[in-house]
Amino acid sequence: MRLSPAQISVIRTSATQLAGHAARVWLFGSRVRDDARGGDVDLLLELDSPVAEPAQLSARLAAQVSRAMYGRKVDVLIKAPNLLHLPIHSIALAEGICL
Repeated sequence: MRLSPAQISVIRTSATQLAGHAARVWLFGSRVRDDARGGDVDLLLELDSPVAEPAQLSARLAAQVSRAMYGRKVDVLIKAPNLLHLPIHSIALAEGICL
C-alpha cells in the first residue's frame, strides 16, 4: 500500500468527522499496489445508514483529503443502503484494503 501512516490517519479522521464513527474507508486502485507509481487516491466510504446527500459527502471527503495530501487527486465512492450498488463497489471491496 502506497500511503504513509500520516496519510492513513488523515483519511480515517476525515471520514469519521464527515460520516460518523461507524464509517469504514477502503483504499483501492493503484495505490494498493506497491509496484505501481503515481496515481490518484481511490476511496470507498462504506456506511450502514442511508445517506441524504451522497454527492456532497463524497465531494467534502475528497476535498478534505486532497488538501491534506497537497492537492493529490482523490476519488470517493459511497456504499450505503439507499444507494445503487454498482460493480465498482464489489471490486473496491474485493481488491481494496480497509484503512
